[in-house]
Amino acid sequence: MSETTLKLQETPINKLFKSYLFPSLLGMVLMAVNVLVDGIFVSNGVGSLALAGVNIAVPIFSILLSVSLWIGMGGATLYSIEMGKGNFDKARSIFTQSVMMTIIIVGVLIVLSLWKQEQIAYLFGASTKVLPYVEDYLHVILLFGIFYVLENILSIFVRNDGNPKLAMIGLITTSILNIILNYIFVFRMGLGVKGAAYATALSTVVGLLVLIIHFFNKKSNLKFTKLHFEMKTCSEILKIGSPSFITEGSAAIVVVGYNITFSHFVGEIGVTSYAIVNYLHAVFIMIFIGIGAAIQPIVSFNYGAKLKERLQQVLKLGIKTGMIFGGSILLIGWFLSKPLIALFGVTDPEVIEFTKNGIDLFFIGYLFLSFNLIHAEYYQAIKQIRLSMLIIVMRSLVLFLPLLYILPSMLNSNYIWLAFPIAEGITTIGIIIYKWSSNTLESIVVDENHSTVN
Repeated sequence: MSETTLKLQETPINKLFKSYLFPSLLGMVLMAVNVLVDGIFVSNGVGSLALAGVNIAVPIFSILLSVSLWIGMGGATLYSIEMGKGNFDKARSIFTQSVMMTIIIVGVLIVLSLWKQEQIAYLFGASTKVLPYVEDYLHVILLFGIFYVLENILSIFVRNDGNPKLAMIGLITTSILNIILNYIFVFRMGLGVKGAAYATALSTVVGLLVLIIHFFNKKSNLKFTKLHFEMKTCSEILKIGSPSFITEGSAAIVVVGYNITFSHFVGEIGVTSYAIVNYLHAVFIMIFIGIGAAIQPIVSFNYGAKLKERLQQVLKLGIKTGMIFGGSILLIGWFLSKPLIALFGVTDPEVIEFTKNGIDLFFIGYLFLSFNLIHAEYYQAIKQIRLSMLIIVMRSLVLFLPLLYILPSMLNSNYIWLAFPIAEGITTIGIIIYKWSSNTLESIVVDENHSTVN
């Protein structure tokens, strides 16, 4: 039994959860900060129109991240389950197949995206004014896209292999270097939007090199094996990882949807205001994804080891932690909206006022977001894929998209901001009803069986 196996199986859940939570949270938040840093430097160094352009290009990160989470979370879940069963060779084969699948899928995606770059920019919501900024940023990110995806997928597997600290260090390195390079490229060298994109790209390459250190650790189980694609394994990886893919993929749809809606009902003021809110949201949502990422290795391993009590303990800890963060973020938004907006160097009073109103309404959604995402992650980690996917699809597509049209049409443009909190709130109610009905049904079955025995 390896050191990682002993740690996941015997360490008290509270202690184990904390050991994964902090590195996971910091790593995920720093991943979002990389995008936020680009926005702040571009806004202050180039202008608000450039900020809007970069924000319109931001969904490319969601698309690339969706693929890495699709294969990474699917592969890592299977990896941890096999580790829990003691099948180390099988776990390594899953890792090897996951990485190669990622390279093939992302490689094809990048080639097609570079070929149709201008069309993609317009699809994301670009206007003729912001198109040059969108294309400048998009082109560089696509060129280095494979490194961004490999950094994400290796970070997930390193965390699942019992080394969350190195995963965190890799992302810290990326984030710090991104800030330094942004300052040099945007302010000192005057490279504008392209400079911000190159800063993100080059810092990602260095972060990837840091993660590779894990392969030289003698305690590591994570090793490449001879590549042999097994259709059943590949299919299961994609199936298990599909909720993560939909989570991030739908995030891109949400951003595009908001950009188009604000452009139609409000104009450039709305698009710029949403750019600010979306940059903040990109950081805050990563907190909840980080909590989900922290419970995933623990849940998957203990599911494989058939330790059911530990599964429930870690779910409760995850929900409690998420609710605390959700309430805290809402209060930060309500009481510190002006300093948050000031980060982006915006001086237009109309933009400031519309953004402040947006934060007051939009941030209500964080009360429910944590509950939804953590449940989706938990069900995914124990291979209840349909339930996990239902949660994700309801909150991000089925409920959200109609609200995006209905609210401004029936009320006014200010209510566009409420599409997110209303969709999350209804999803939370649905999960509570499902869990209550499942527990009630289980109790009835137990009582009936008990009566029969008597």
